[in-house]
Amino acid sequence: MKKRLATALAGGAALMLALSGCGDDNSEELNAWAKKVCDGVQPQAARIQAANASIQEESSDKAPPKDVKETDSKAFQEMSDAYRKIGSVIDQAGPPAVENGEKKQQDAVKELNSIADSYADLKKQVDKLKTDDQAEFADGLKEVGTQLQKLSGSGSDALKRLEEGEVGEAMRGQASCKAGTGEGAGDDANSGA
Repeated sequence: MKKRLATALAGGAALMLALSGCGDDNSEELNAWAKKVCDGVQPQAARIQAANASIQEESSDKAPPKDVKETDSKAFQEMSDAYRKIGSVIDQAGPPAVENGEKKQQDAVKELNSIADSYADLKKQVDKLKTDDQAEFADGLKEVGTQLQKLSGSGSDALKRLEEGEVGEAMRGQASCKAGTGEGAGDDANSGA
């Protein structure tokens, strides 16, 4: 069960890494926007990867339920905070200078805040799990895993639309976006997802 939970989290990390996706030159205004977004997103991508890694480390079947609960709760909070911060970064950057830029930006911010809310809800679910009965805890964790798989399988449409065309090209040209997708990062995020 913990491995499925970790796999579902990896899917969420893949969504995050898509935002820091990674080049042709573009207009100065769009490049400045992309730099601002990439610089702000990169540290949050690292937070999400670290949270995902902490869950994977605690995914052993031998890990005590109390430790699993504590790790998962903290990781979900980190992910919630990171996705909310990414939404804030995109909101503060303003709309990219492309056709329908304002709508794309607003949709992406709304989606990121929704993802943040979903991770906060998962944290609440984990916090309510009782750890004194291993079987009951495993059942509760299975339910959390089901919710997590739904979350990781949805919600990337607005982000993909934001990154289409010129915006994606401008982002791929930014060093901080390239740093967010260092070699192997995408492989880890997509393994088993």
